[in-house]
Amino acid sequence: MKLGVFMSDYRTGADVVDRLSADKLGIIFVGNGIYRATLKEGGSADPILQKSATFYVLTEDLESRGFTAANLAGNIKAVTYSDVVDLIFNDYEKIIWI
Repeated sequence: MKLGVFMSDYRTGADVVDRLSADKLGIIFVGNGIYRATLKEGGSADPILQKSATFYVLTEDLESRGFTAANLAGNIKAVTYSDVVDLIFNDYEKIIWI
């Protein structure tokens, strides 16, 4: 199964992601979830980014919070709304929101 996961909260959801299993897992950070995608002071990254998955962050949410792609961990791709639509229809069979 190809599973796409929207993460919109910074404080919750990591425990759910730890329990997910899929042939292909994509995690899309939106809303306040984008804080998981940004590097912290000192260059450390959120532990969720160690999961075997493909990571995306919604550019509009990133920029509205004062960040740019330069603030992202190296394994995250910045995507637009239209890119997210393409991911939903072309890359993932099931979508969940946490």
